[in-house]
This record gives sequence, structure tokens and C-alpha cells, in this order.
Amino acid sequence: MAIPSLAQARVLRVGVSGSPPFVEKNGELYEGISVEVWRQIAAARELDYRFILQPNTDLNVKAVANGRLDLAIGPISITPDRMANSEIVFTQPYFFAEQGLLLPTEPPQLWTRIKPLFGLAALSSLAFLLISIFAVGNLIWLVERRHNPDHFPRQYLKGVANGTWFALVTLTTVGYGDRAPLTQAGRAIAGAWMVISLVTVSTITAGLASAFTISLSKSQSSGITKPAHLDGKLMAVVSGTSSEFLARRYGARSLPAPTLGDAANLVKQGDASGMIFDTPALNYYLKHNPDKTLSIAPFPLSLTTYGFVLPKNSKLTRMIDIELLRLFASGRMETIENGILK
Repeated sequence: MAIPSLAQARVLRVGVSGSPPFVEKNGELYEGISVEVWRQIAAARELDYRFILQPNTDLNVKAVANGRLDLAIGPISITPDRMANSEIVFTQPYFFAEQGLLLPTEPPQLWTRIKPLFGLAALSSLAFLLISIFAVGNLIWLVERRHNPDHFPRQYLKGVANGTWFALVTLTTVGYGDRAPLTQAGRAIAGAWMVISLVTVSTITAGLASAFTISLSKSQSSGITKPAHLDGKLMAVVSGTSSEFLARRYGARSLPAPTLGDAANLVKQGDASGMIFDTPALNYYLKHNPDKTLSIAPFPLSLTTYGFVLPKNSKLTRMIDIELLRLFASGRMETIENGILK
């Protein structure tokens, strides 16, 4: 008869902490990515365990270090400070994520909407276009004035005016037909101008569209358009998570809240300039709590990895690492993530 291992001889005390989609408690049932990953590992090794809810991630990790828990699961970021704790070890990462910002959105004002039209890019494009139209008008007049004076009179002002009108009509593809070149040189210039016009107009249109998009996105982010803008700002964070460390890293002041929802409410109420947290959790929150007054910044603050935490020299560490690799190799890890995130 085989002698049961330490893991099989007793019920493992598994600390649980975190936010959806990684940890969620429905009644007495725990769900989420972290919970399901652990269930798959425990089932594969026939481990007996019980979940013990922890107030936050830091306290979950400390309980393992103090010997009150055999394992801590949840979206536990593998940070330098936690790795420096000689009383614990991390498993290999089971999830890779970005840490981002939840920001208040504001309806764009009238000036914000039309501001791109008066930007350097728009004005320089318009100036280039007007100069090009005038140049083509001059070229058409030069080659057509002697052979086609009815459409392009020999007098400079009147002839160039008609040539410029022809260039403008060609550019806009209106094609009135009231002015048209007759010479081979004139038609060659007109043909080249048609091709150039297509490329020019599409390029300018794309540039203006990008300018409008960037301008409107900036207007909806409370002036925070890059990580450096966090310096000195008051940012909501979830207590006991790596978001507190990230706030300090960027020089922001922290306003702690017990849960993700509470921290988001601080942003909605204007008590904080934004909220620092893991992007997957922020996306999940907005998906299940649609709110047009909040949006996620289009840039990440950092990359992070999640792992489980065990006491140093735990006999479970190698076993869990092996099972995690099997979950990745079999595609079951992706199935777990997609089933909850989508």
C-alpha cells in the first residue's frame, strides 16, 4: 500500500483573493480564471483543499509567509518586492497581463471637435493643396493658351483663373466639362494631376481622421495621455495590490479603496484623477458594468505576470509547475481564459 504524500495526507489551506475575472464568489462557490486553474491542478493530483477568503492580495501572500496558509491563489502579480520575501516562492506564471488606467471621460466641446482643422498638419496640407492647384492651373494655361484660347485665354489672369478652376474641378472629381485641354501636353498634365489628386485627397483625409481621433481621445482622458502625466496626480488603487507599487513608481499619490468597484466609483465621483489596475480586470469590469463616463487609457503602464504563492521549500511547488505546463501544452489554459473572458 502506497504511503500518502504530505499534500494528500491533509486538507490544504488555499487562500483566495482578487477581483473578477480571476476570482469571484457567488454564494459559497468560488469562480474565475485563477480558481479554475487551481481546480484543474488539484483534480489532476487528487489534492484535497478548502478555500479561505483573504481581504486582499498582500494579506494573502503574508498568510502564506506566516504559515497560516499552504497556498495563495488569485491574480497575484510577481513583483520584485514579493520575490524578495525569502519565506515564499512563486510558481511559474500562468497569466500574462498589462497594467493600465481607468480614466473619466468627458463629452468633447465644440472647439475640441474643430481644433484639428486648425492644427499644423491640417493647415500645411491645405496650403500644399492650394499651391498645387495654382501650379497645375499655370501649367495648363502655358501649354493650352495658344491652341485652346476659348477655354484658356492668353491673358494671364483670366487664363490662369480658368486653369486653376480646371485643376480644382478635376481634384474634386466633379467634372463639369466647361474647361478641358486639347493638346497632348495638356492632357498629359491633366492625367498626371488626376492620379496625384486621388493620392493627395486620400492622404489628407486619412491625416485629418487621425488628427480628429487623437484630439478627441485626448479630450476624454482628463489630460492624462501618457504615463509621465501621472506624476503628482491622485490615483485610486485597490488596497493590497501591485497598483499601489505602480502608483509610487510613476510619482502618483494613492487613494486606496477596498475593491475594484469602490476604486472605480472614486473616479466617477471626481475624487481621483484615474485608477491604476490590471487591464484584464478593468475590461471585465466595464463589460459587466457599462459606463460611458469611464474608459481605459490606450496605453499600458507596465506588463505583469500572475503566479501562485507557496511557502519556501514547499513540496507542492514542483508539482504545480508541472501541471501548469501541462495546462499550457494541452491548450486547456487558453480554454479556461477564453471561457471566462469572452
